[in-house]
Amino acid sequence: MSEDGLEDEWAPPPEYEIEIGTEPLERPARNSVGGWPYFDDGQEWPRCFCGERMALFFPLDLPDDIEFFGGEHLSVFHCAHHHDAADPVTVGDRADRCLVPRFWEAPQPPFPGSFWRVLLQRDPGAPEAEPEPTVRALPLSLRPFVDGHGPYEVHFKVGGTAAWPHEAEYYLCACGTELAFVCQVPGDWEFGVHPGSPVQPDSIRDDAYLLFLGNEVYLLACPKRCDPAAVLPVSQR
Repeated sequence: MSEDGLEDEWAPPPEYEIEIGTEPLERPARNSVGGWPYFDDGQEWPRCFCGERMALFFPLDLPDDIEFFGGEHLSVFHCAHHHDAADPVTVGDRADRCLVPRFWEAPQPPFPGSFWRVLLQRDPGAPEAEPEPTVRALPLSLRPFVDGHGPYEVHFKVGGTAAWPHEAEYYLCACGTELAFVCQVPGDWEFGVHPGSPVQPDSIRDDAYLLFLGNEVYLLACPKRCDPAAVLPVSQR
């Protein structure tokens, strides 16, 4: 209720659609598909349980008005050789869906370890000297949603409300904080790769990679930022 006695209008949380350009990038950009990763001091390029360096799918700066995570740098990595749906690992059968400590390193059956890593960093420094070698580097831009869209339309976006195709999923970080929605990627969204790159198992084409078997992917992160890697990908089809 406002001071003049009128009811305040509810305003939806800010959300931004992610658009991908067509001209290949030749220099580092903080918002891109593929490209050059930016890391906090001491953060190394993530590696899969198999020991191979994970492919950088996309990094981007979150707009300042995104709830909880505004101004932070999001980076999504996934192994080119191991490919499956994300499987949140919780503590026993607890109804509160509490994740195990360091859930981002937990085994992902049938694999003995994790094949993905998502980072939210506060102030990463200079870009790495070399770009991601497999995923083609393309510019990425964000624009505020200006057109209405249905509650179940899945867009490539950050912020706003997750458009779950099925029942919404909620999880508690191992630190006890409920994870909050950051980003969603539509199903079967293709990320082009350079000629000669390893073929991703169970992908659509030899010249493109998918995230998590092409499922719709929802990134949920710890608002307390207990660790830069405390970001959970949730897959739904």
